[in-house]
Amino acid sequence: MKRAFFLAAAIACTTLTQPAYAAAQDETAAAAAVSDLPPLYKAELDRARSFVDQMMEQGVVLPQPKDPGGGYTHEQHKRNYKAIYLAGQLFQITGEQAYADYARDMLLGYADLYPTLGEHPARKNQGPGRIFWQVLNDAVWLVHSVQGYGDIRDTLSDADRERIDNDVFRRAAHFLSVESQATFDRIHNHATWATAGVGMTGYLLGDQDMVDRALKGSDKSGKVGFLRQTELLFSPEGYYNEGPYYQRYALMPFMVFADAIERNDPEQGIWEHRDGILLKALRTTVQLSYGGFFFPFNDAIRDKSLKTDELYHGVAIAYAQTGDPSLLSIAEFQDRTILSKNGRLVARDLAAGKAEPFPFRSMLFGDGPEGDEGALAILRQGPMNTNGEPSTVLIAKNTSQGLGHGHFDKLGWQLYDNGNEVIRDYGAARFLNIEAKEGGRYLPENTSWAKSSVAHNTLVVDQRSHFDGKVKIGNQNAPTQLYFSDAPGLQVSSASIDTAYDGVTLTRTIVMPEIPGLEAPIVLDLTRGESGEPHLYDLPLHYSGHIIEHDLAARNFTAERPVLGEVNGYQHIWADAIAKESDGKGALTWLLDGRFYTYRFAADGALDVVLGESGANDPNFNLRREPLIMLRAKRPTGSVRIAALLESHGSYDGAAEQTVSSRSRIAGMQHAHVDGLDVVGITLKNGQRFAIAVSHNKDAQAAHSVVLDGETIAWSGFAAVIPLKGEGN
Repeated sequence: MKRAFFLAAAIACTTLTQPAYAAAQDETAAAAAVSDLPPLYKAELDRARSFVDQMMEQGVVLPQPKDPGGGYTHEQHKRNYKAIYLAGQLFQITGEQAYADYARDMLLGYADLYPTLGEHPARKNQGPGRIFWQVLNDAVWLVHSVQGYGDIRDTLSDADRERIDNDVFRRAAHFLSVESQATFDRIHNHATWATAGVGMTGYLLGDQDMVDRALKGSDKSGKVGFLRQTELLFSPEGYYNEGPYYQRYALMPFMVFADAIERNDPEQGIWEHRDGILLKALRTTVQLSYGGFFFPFNDAIRDKSLKTDELYHGVAIAYAQTGDPSLLSIAEFQDRTILSKNGRLVARDLAAGKAEPFPFRSMLFGDGPEGDEGALAILRQGPMNTNGEPSTVLIAKNTSQGLGHGHFDKLGWQLYDNGNEVIRDYGAARFLNIEAKEGGRYLPENTSWAKSSVAHNTLVVDQRSHFDGKVKIGNQNAPTQLYFSDAPGLQVSSASIDTAYDGVTLTRTIVMPEIPGLEAPIVLDLTRGESGEPHLYDLPLHYSGHIIEHDLAARNFTAERPVLGEVNGYQHIWADAIAKESDGKGALTWLLDGRFYTYRFAADGALDVVLGESGANDPNFNLRREPLIMLRAKRPTGSVRIAALLESHGSYDGAAEQTVSSRSRIAGMQHAHVDGLDVVGITLKNGQRFAIAVSHNKDAQAAHSVVLDGETIAWSGFAAVIPLKGEGN
C-alpha cells in the first residue's frame, strides 16, 4: 500500500496514489463487533468513525507549518493528531486494518517532515514549536499522537516501527525535554503537557530515561517535573493555581499521564500521591462551574464548559479509579465519553442507571501548595436548577495571582442566578484560534483592560491596578481569608489584603443571608479601604442587564461621551452619566432574563456614582460593550467604608405581557460602623425591619452588641440576621 502525502497548495508538494482505505473495511464484521456496545460508547464510536473516515478520504495531508493559531496549517495538524489518536482506538475496537494503515501512513509522513523542521515561522513571544507556533501545541500533538501510535505499533514492520520511533517520537520528545528545557522544567500548564507527552513516549518506547525526566525534571532531581507539578500547582483541596479555565486545560495531561503511569508502573502509586490530589482536582474542576460553564475569571475564554475533551477524559479516568456514581451524572450532562476501557465503563454503568447527582455545594478552596495563599469561596443557595445544582452561586475571588494568567483583582466577586451571570467577570480579551484577531493570540486589550483592576468587581485605589499591574509582585502576595461559613441561611466570606497598594489595607466581607419577605439571592457586600493618607477609591460593579430605573441625581452625557481616564483600564470606560450623592446613598435596578435586580448602597460619606460602559479607545472593536456602575469616594481622611446590597426580585414575561414586583421590596437601608462592628439595617416596604450584623470576629461564642437609633442589637459569632421592631414584626 502506497502513502498519499499532500502538501498545501501554496507550497511544493508530492502526491502519491491515495490508498483505498474505505474499500478495505469489512462493514458487516465491524457492525457485529460493536452491536452490544452501550449507547453512549456506540455514539462515540460512530462519531470517531465519521471523522476518521473523512480524513482517510482526503489522504495524508501534511502542510509545511507556517500559520499561527487558527490558520490553515495549524488547524490541519490539529486534525492530524486527532485522526492518529482516534484511528488507533478504532483499530483496537474494531480490528479493521485500514485504521492502523492510515495511522501508520500519517506517522510515516511525519517521519519525512519532522526532521526538516526548525523554529516555527509564526513564533512570537511564547517558546516556538516545530509543528505549531508555540511549543505548547507541539506537546499537545505528542500527547495525542503517542496514544494513537501505541494502539498500532505492534502491527508495524520492524523498519516502519524503527523509523517512526526515531524520526518522529524520539525527535519530538528530545525537542520538548532538551531543546525546550526552559518550558519543560517550568511549574506551569505548558510543562504539564510536555512532561506528559515525553513520559508517555518513554513508556511506549521502553525508555526509562525519558520517563524519569518527565516525572522528575531534566536533571531528575524532582525539583521540577510532573510529580512536582502536582505538588505545587494544586492546593490541598485540588484548586489549580491558574484558575478554573486553566485547571480544565491542564487536567487532561495530568489525568492521561497518571493513567499511563498507573498502567505501566503501579508501584508509583500515582492516584494516592499527595493524598489523592489528582482525583480531588477532577472533582474541584467540576465544582468550579455553573450551568456547566467554568467560572471565567483570570485569562478565561468564556465558552469553555464541562462539555470539553479534557473533561471527557478526566471524568472517564476518575470514574474508573473511584466508581463514584456522581461522576456518571456529569458524563450524562456531557453526553460524551472516550473510546477507551474507561469510557466504556462509564457508558455501561450510565446505561445501567447507576448515576447519582453530583454534590454541588458551598465550599472554600485554599490556594497555593499549602492552601495558605488566599482562597476561592463558593457560596451556593436556592432551589435546584435543571443541572442539579443550586440556582444561585456567588464566587468570592480571594486567590493568589495565578502566575502570568492571573488578573489584578484581589477580593473581587461574581454572581450567577436564574441561569445567568448577573455580576460579571470579563475573562480574557482574546478570540482563540481566530486568526483575523491578532492570530488568535491575546489582544492588546487583554493587558490594557481585561487584566486591569477596574475591569473587575474590586476596590481600586487612585486609579491604579493592584500591585501596579506587576505580575512578579502579585505572585509574591496573596489575600488572607479571614472567615468562611457555609451555614444555611447565612453564608459568609471575608478576606483582606494589605499589599495590593502601599499603605492601604483592603477588606471585603460578603454575606448571603436569608431575609423573610425577600427573594433570594440577597447579597450584602461590606467593602473597606483603610489608610492614613488621602486616596481616591473606586468600587466598580460589572453587571448584565438593562437599566430599568435609578434614584440618582445624574447628569447624563448625551451629546458627548467622556472617557474616565488614560491608563490602567480607565481609558476603556465611557461615562454615560455621573451623579453626585452627598449622603453616599443610592439604588439602581436592571432587568436580566425575566428577573429584576436592585443594587443599593450606603457609604460613610459623599459618593460620585458613574454609570458607564466598556469599549472606549478600542478602534479595532476588540472589547465587548458591557455596562457598569462605579462608586467613587474621595477620602481626605484616607479610609472608606461602603455597604451594598444586591436584591433579586419579581419577574417579567414579555410573551404574556406580565410583570411582577419590578420595584425593590426594600424601602430603605442604613449602615453603621461602631467599634469595629458593622450593622446594616433594612426596612421592607411592608414595614418589617431587620439588621444584618457583622462582628468580624470568628469566635462563634463571642457576644456583641450595638445600640442603633436607640435600639440594642445583640448577637454572637461572626454574623447574624436579627429581626427589629417595625410595623410587620
